[in-house]
Amino acid sequence: MIYLAESGSTKTDAVILKDDGGEVCRVNSMGFNPYFHSSELIGSELKKIDTLRDYASQITQVYFYGSGCSSPKLCEVVRKGLQMVFPNVESIDVDHDLRACAYATYSGEPAISCILGTGSNSVYFDGEKASGCQSGLGFILGDEGSASYIGKKLLTSYFYRKMPESYRTVFEKTYSISRDQVVKMVYQNDFANVYLASFAPFASRNVHHDFFKNLVRDGFRDFVEYHVICFPQSHKVPVHFVGSIAYHFQDILKEVCDDFGIELGQVIQKPLEGLISYHRNYILNSDKPVKSV
Repeated sequence: MIYLAESGSTKTDAVILKDDGGEVCRVNSMGFNPYFHSSELIGSELKKIDTLRDYASQITQVYFYGSGCSSPKLCEVVRKGLQMVFPNVESIDVDHDLRACAYATYSGEPAISCILGTGSNSVYFDGEKASGCQSGLGFILGDEGSASYIGKKLLTSYFYRKMPESYRTVFEKTYSISRDQVVKMVYQNDFANVYLASFAPFASRNVHHDFFKNLVRDGFRDFVEYHVICFPQSHKVPVHFVGSIAYHFQDILKEVCDDFGIELGQVIQKPLEGLISYHRNYILNSDKPVKSV
């Protein structure tokens, strides 16, 4: 059997497949990022899931695409955690969630594929090679247009009293936060990006107001400027997006893409369905070698 997983910083969506690609069941867990999480934590959290315990001994192949899996050293952190869960595994392939994004949106033609979820990033995929344009700088310096970006902007507008007063009152009642609490959660917390992202739904609920619409639009404009038009192919191929922020704010995203003269392609909330299709069509039934444990 095969364990196929796509993990962002907030959650992991996974599926167990038969060797021929037939679906057995879905599995959900917290998100894992090797920048913040150890092999031991990954292993212990996955072992708590009843479904995985039931099938763990039957899993022989693992494909894991995750946020932060951007170097051999970081991938090894995740690989060791997965080895703790699947005792009979023969191969474990760990790769960046950007590759999952590219695979999930691939329709047989070259394209630029982007993540706008808890974090943000982009990749150009021609069907064989995936290449980046700018290195992501994480939620403190980068992640333009993402949920953590929107959450950060909401918090600063609240504390600097730039948010419209009537909405500022609602924000205060909704979250009951203090400056000291926020500073502690952001600067002394391994899950600071997820914490910041947790405020993004407030912008979604109030996007009818120009203040919040402009806040989101500014983030999208920064994202397209820094992470899309840097590709020389940006005006020649469709630009796909995956992630909750792209999905819930896709009307604004379309406006921004139109402003830059780029073709908006697919906008999907979760990449797992497309990832399953890609594996069935291009990996599980091909001669592509997998990475050994």
